[in-house]
Amino acid sequence: MSEWLTSTPGYWQTGGFFLAGTAMLMVVLGFVTYAILAERKVLGFMQLRHGPNRVGGRFGLLQTVADVLKLLLKEDTIPRDADRPLFIIAPVIAFAPAFIIIAVLPFTERISFADIGVGLLFYIAISGITTIGILAGGWASNNKYALLGSMRSAAQMISYEIPLVMSVIGIILLTGTLNLNEIIMAQENVAFIFKQPLAFFIFLIASVAELNRTPFDLPEAESELVAGYHVEYSGFRWAFFMLAEYVYLFAMASLTTILFLGGWQAIPFLDFVPGFIWFALKFISIVFVMIWIRATFPRLRADQLMSFGWKVLLPLALANIFITTILIELFRSF
Repeated sequence: MSEWLTSTPGYWQTGGFFLAGTAMLMVVLGFVTYAILAERKVLGFMQLRHGPNRVGGRFGLLQTVADVLKLLLKEDTIPRDADRPLFIIAPVIAFAPAFIIIAVLPFTERISFADIGVGLLFYIAISGITTIGILAGGWASNNKYALLGSMRSAAQMISYEIPLVMSVIGIILLTGTLNLNEIIMAQENVAFIFKQPLAFFIFLIASVAELNRTPFDLPEAESELVAGYHVEYSGFRWAFFMLAEYVYLFAMASLTTILFLGGWQAIPFLDFVPGFIWFALKFISIVFVMIWIRATFPRLRADQLMSFGWKVLLPLALANIFITTILIELFRSF
């Protein structure tokens, strides 16, 4: 499949690209629909309550579908003094990069949309554009709470992107490549979570902060900012911001699986299980951990959040780079 996707496109291949992209969008939307349901059920279990259990049978399987229909039918309001064009386009700017970066994620040895040499760099560069959409939405709303939320988001996402990027430098030093497929193949014997445990710890925390999830959900802290940067949004435009968050959850959990858990690589002696099953199991484990973090930790203060990023994660990321470099040189010497 990857060879077909990377060949020179003709009319049939252009149509194939469109169908493949549409299919991927359906998969992602399906994940978002049931990731929200799974999150509500897991949070309910951890907080000793049932969670959704009415719409769609005793397990509430259609609850999120009903919520989506409700959002589509709600009135679309735009503040009178808002910057109308920017207000309308901001949710799209926030969502589009979240879907674009999925193109470089290899889900199995054969299922990858774009096997490019700098896939990891592409992911990091494109994902940063979402910050512009969030900042634009807060500015265009002409609301002080929304502006504060968007400024918090910009400060938080830029601050935590630095340790996030620096945490993967150790992997780049070990593999000598930015190609995600080659990084997976380098984990054929040992996953990088065992070779780079500190990097995994930094990456996981920074990724939660990048996703604006609890305990790093300062940009939409309802206790002090009403609802943060999207306070003036309603209906499907608000849904776009939430969709971007959960698509990034899908993408970030996939990237964590690729970088640290070996992607589709099987555990020794169990290599008869298909690669996509291994990828799915590892992926679901990362999503569960992120939900678990949300259910466990309270929200940080803004000063604590920034101090933790700059005074704890950044020095640890630098230390990981130095330790990895020293160990590589020692290994080469002996």
